[in-house]
Amino acid sequence: MPLDAAAEEASLFGHAPVAPDASAAYGEHPDQVVDFHLPRDPAAPAPLVVLFHGGAWRAPYDRHHLSPLAAHLAHRGLAVALAEYRRGAGAGGEAADASTSAAGRGGTETPSAGAAETAQEPQATARRGPAPGGEAGVGRDAAHARGAGRGDADASRAAQGPQAAEPRGGGGPHASPAGEPHREHPPGAQHLAGRHLAGRWPETFDDIAAVVDRVPRLVRELGLGGVDAGRIVLAGHSAGGHAALWAAARHRLPPGARWHLPAPPPLRGVVALAPIADLTAARALRVCSDAVDELLGDRLAARLPYADPAALLPTGVPTVLVQGGTDVDVPPQVADSFAAAGAVAGQPPRVVRIAAVGHFPLIDPATAAARTVADEIARLAEQDA
Repeated sequence: MPLDAAAEEASLFGHAPVAPDASAAYGEHPDQVVDFHLPRDPAAPAPLVVLFHGGAWRAPYDRHHLSPLAAHLAHRGLAVALAEYRRGAGAGGEAADASTSAAGRGGTETPSAGAAETAQEPQATARRGPAPGGEAGVGRDAAHARGAGRGDADASRAAQGPQAAEPRGGGGPHASPAGEPHREHPPGAQHLAGRHLAGRWPETFDDIAAVVDRVPRLVRELGLGGVDAGRIVLAGHSAGGHAALWAAARHRLPPGARWHLPAPPPLRGVVALAPIADLTAARALRVCSDAVDELLGDRLAARLPYADPAALLPTGVPTVLVQGGTDVDVPPQVADSFAAAGAVAGQPPRVVRIAAVGHFPLIDPATAAARTVADEIARLAEQDA
């Protein structure tokens, strides 16, 4: 890996996980949990950032590597809900449960919203200061699998509605050799291509939707009086950036889709960090060793229009993309393709390109890039609804 990229990775994973101020379950699965990081003695109720971690939707990579950024944002006066969600099983399926095989194979792609909800009603339980590492994952062994491809995606694709055409091509010519270790993981996490699948259809999307829908109620149930759940910004890094963009676009799904909202969600905006924002572009670049193909599974063509944020534009929700100019894990072409689709749809996002910065500094609180991220989130949080 490039020396600069290696140094960026070492800096991020040099931070110990930060214990949250409170945690709450939003469902019955162990991964259906949200950690709250709160500002100290705010003068007024703080805006709420719902934050999604990356990791190419793969099971070994959990929320804890993003906890130092959550604490950094809390220090800046923002309340943060750091969300966990169900991710992919190992190649042998050891992380899957019965609902995965039942819901992820066969059936329709657009069941009614009411019948399709798999997560149970949350049981909010305050857990003040749990030990770092938590119960839902593997602590520091949480990050993102390497983007294996290079090359240019088609940045001029017109924004399509949810009934978009079949996806383009199956990947570029520059894939990593099978079994090559991904770069984007903590030292010692010997994740190899193909050992862990990316995502669980539809559970990964069920959880992303449930988090956004239920966090305001969790704030009330936990008695977090210093949090203003009426001022919500969605944010996420890498695959988590995809989650944030997709969650803000659910009203653009067809009415029969399981995650459809009848109106735009009440958000101040979205800040997506090195996001897997355009799934077609990411497929062409074979980002994260074909993680998009794994996420969508054997019905990729049918599922792609429901899962791709770039196919759901325009959303009407203010959107910011923050992208490192030297990112080799989720290359800038992916964000550029989303931005081009937004321009065609009449909603060009604000794009903040940070030169000479790769994938990890955006979430490393020791960097100037992370301070830029905090500034962008605060700017959206403070604007008028």
